[in-house]
Amino acid sequence: MEQAASEAHSPFATEPIGRLILKFAVPSVIALLVNSLYNIVDQIFIGWGVGYLGNGATNVVFPITIIALALSMMIGNGGTAYLSLKLGEGEGEAARKGVGNAVTLVVVVSVLLAAVFLVFIDPVLTLFGATDVLRDYALEYGWVIGLGLPFMMISAAINSMIRADGSPKYAMGSMVIGAILNVILDPVFIFVFHMGVRGAAIATVIGQVASFLVSVAYVPRFQTVRLNAAALRLKAKTCGNIVTFGLSSFITQFAITIVMALTNNLLAIYGASSVYGAEIPLTATGIVMKVNQIMISILLGIATGTQPILGYNYGAKRYDRVKKALELSLIASEVISVLAFLLFQFAPMSVVVLFGSEEGLYNEFAVKAFRIFLMLCPLTGFQTIAAVYLQAVGKPVKSAVLSLARQIIFFVPAALILPTFLGVEGVLWTGPVADGLAFLLSLALLLYERHHLKKGHARQLSAGQCETA
Repeated sequence: MEQAASEAHSPFATEPIGRLILKFAVPSVIALLVNSLYNIVDQIFIGWGVGYLGNGATNVVFPITIIALALSMMIGNGGTAYLSLKLGEGEGEAARKGVGNAVTLVVVVSVLLAAVFLVFIDPVLTLFGATDVLRDYALEYGWVIGLGLPFMMISAAINSMIRADGSPKYAMGSMVIGAILNVILDPVFIFVFHMGVRGAAIATVIGQVASFLVSVAYVPRFQTVRLNAAALRLKAKTCGNIVTFGLSSFITQFAITIVMALTNNLLAIYGASSVYGAEIPLTATGIVMKVNQIMISILLGIATGTQPILGYNYGAKRYDRVKKALELSLIASEVISVLAFLLFQFAPMSVVVLFGSEEGLYNEFAVKAFRIFLMLCPLTGFQTIAAVYLQAVGKPVKSAVLSLARQIIFFVPAALILPTFLGVEGVLWTGPVADGLAFLLSLALLLYERHHLKKGHARQLSAGQCETA
């Protein structure tokens, strides 16, 4: 009875799927896009105000930001998946505990991560590929970014749950406010106060604090659940469920850190023995990865916006609506991926020039990096939706395997093998090799799950016919 009443009042069960996806995915896309633009905006202003060495330094610091985002997405998306499933199953109290525990957990984890990074900042930057030429810039930028990690992580995790609570526009607004502040303050600190990379970092953190304040203000106003002190107290079982549900998101993001650290070091090693030197490949490929992150943010926005729709209807056994949501999200993602591919292949210099006025070998390698590394990016949309779909319907292990495959299982061996034959260009070819193999695996997993979804839908129709008879 409780579940039936919940379905009757939930838009997830009644509104047209296409309209729901637009309602939730568009604000989610904007929010995640804005989040990824923080670093891109820094890169653009640093490129013009400091030069490509300043951009190289931010590329070295970027992996710690990805680690922070990985942990916040694990907790935020895990809490979101848990909330949506429990609401779909009519278990309101469990949903309340999931949200409360997720909020407390992200606070604890974010403070610990910031402390560890700041204490061990020098060896961490070395691990991420800092050269002697880039180290001073990276330390200057990294100290400020480290102090802002808790604000960024807490707001990102809470925003994910705000979207699932039915307020995607509020979540989007909190991120946009921070981004606008960052865009305004970057040129002020860099060009007016001549603060260089430190100024860019300060502008970023001020924006993150603004987003944090707006996000936290929503916590007492959750609509689907009412948080209390008991819900905020950490429970091992609830935290375990949150982490399990969010594991795929964590692996997807954290694996980027491993990829960037390995790639940075390989580019420095093989670049040093090429005509490009160590710093040009490291800086140019870092920009390619961050521009690619914009595309991934749009794809993740579509996926995370669709996630509560998938999770709720799967929990409510509305398999026809699950199938429709999956199909529409796949179509939208592939359109975005193909458009990005056309830009990267046919107009890469239009992107490169945004990050400063360079010439010669730098531009040559940057264009090559866009065209080779992102050659199979149209397949990324399919992989992203497949991983989040598996996460949303309570198959976190399969989702984690899929996420791990592209970034680790396929990418790392390719990165270690190809440069020995192709030199610094071999590092770039690891991108399409990993993308192609990961696509085949995601296709197999999704077809398998879709087959079971069809069987569930058929049983549902059969049961309905029996009841009518």
